[in-house]
Amino acid sequence: MHPPELPPPPDAPWQPLPARGALFAAAGSGLGMALMLGMACALLMLVLRLPQALLAILAGIAVGALIGAWFGWRRHRRTFWQLDAQALAVRRGHLWHSESHVPVSRVQHLDLRRGPLQRAAGLATLVVHTAGTRMNTVAIAGLEQADAERLRDRLARQLDHDDAL
Repeated sequence: MHPPELPPPPDAPWQPLPARGALFAAAGSGLGMALMLGMACALLMLVLRLPQALLAILAGIAVGALIGAWFGWRRHRRTFWQLDAQALAVRRGHLWHSESHVPVSRVQHLDLRRGPLQRAAGLATLVVHTAGTRMNTVAIAGLEQADAERLRDRLARQLDHDDAL
């Protein structure tokens, strides 16, 4: 009896997202955090009835925008993807690592999304819908448009090939 063979090493290296997408990630996260912190400061000022409410709310918005932008930028720069013959993999995070592997056999369908700002920057979001209920979609935002189209086409080809078997 022979021990099972190890799988071959991946044939594709981990690919980073393009740097210009970090600006969009920073803007989106900064806006979200600014709104949350601004509303939290407004609520706190209403409850405490402090006289400098407007100044505190504006400070909360500014601090939220800066912190959110920093987190969004870092999250984008710490996201990598890889496609090999068996699966699409996405790796995210610095302190808390997250790695998702989507076997090609689990892919149901693929979406390519490009908003007006993404189109202007040559970026796209690839959404991979999978079979099952837990983590049934994997989205990679901020991909180079050519990479997103290539990934979609390659996954679709592999999916069509698997369906034909």
